[in-house]
Amino acid sequence: MSAASGINPNIPHSARVYDYWLGGKDNFAADRRVAEETMAAVPGVRESARNNRAFLGRAVRHLTAQGVRQFLDLGTGIPSQGNTHEVAQAEAPEARVVYVDNDPIVMTHARALLTSTEEGRTAYLEADVRDPAAILEHPELREIIDFRQPVALMMVALLMHIPDSDDPAGLVKAYADALPQGGWLVLSHLTLDLAPPQVAADYLAATGRQAMRRTPRTGEQIARYFDGFELVEPGLVAVSEWRDTPLFPDEIPWMYGGVGRKL
Repeated sequence: MSAASGINPNIPHSARVYDYWLGGKDNFAADRRVAEETMAAVPGVRESARNNRAFLGRAVRHLTAQGVRQFLDLGTGIPSQGNTHEVAQAEAPEARVVYVDNDPIVMTHARALLTSTEEGRTAYLEADVRDPAAILEHPELREIIDFRQPVALMMVALLMHIPDSDDPAGLVKAYADALPQGGWLVLSHLTLDLAPPQVAADYLAATGRQAMRRTPRTGEQIARYFDGFELVEPGLVAVSEWRDTPLFPDEIPWMYGGVGRKL
């Protein structure tokens, strides 16, 4: 991969590290070095990333089978393989997807990689997910998404990057309030619930030395994000266990995931 204008290939970036774990090609040597170092420090992190992406795909396929044709995907990262619009439009070519991210590096990659079916629509908004009012009233979003019809709100591996000081529960509520009755929430989140105590302690020590912080939360905390939604079976579970046999058996489950329908 050659570096597009505005991208420094010598500085590792979290979205490209994640892309490497997913088996993508939109990463550089610096990203791969950090990815391998993290894999050495956090057992099962690559499998967890792949299971999280597989969960996204299964959730989107489930929703398209329910007739959903509109997706608002927040904090999307680089559009790696198996992203929301690829899965949705493979099932329903007329599906419409709006991605939101505020990272210039992600946006540079997105503009280069963005494709859509002729029948559907796909767009990227460069905006901060912590400003729901600006996003929900954005003219391009309103042009593509009709909030009078079912909409799936995708918050996959997003809220773990939102500290408590930014009120993640309030953010979920602000977006959920814009959904019509019968809208959907797809959410996954980092947890330490399922890791052995010493492994969890080692994770906290390792990530505490990193510049980019992630906030793991308990299943009880994550379940509260689904207030006002009815969780579909099997509920809030390890992402690898949501409605399928995992493609990549978890060494340690690091992520909870769930899908809920707005009451």
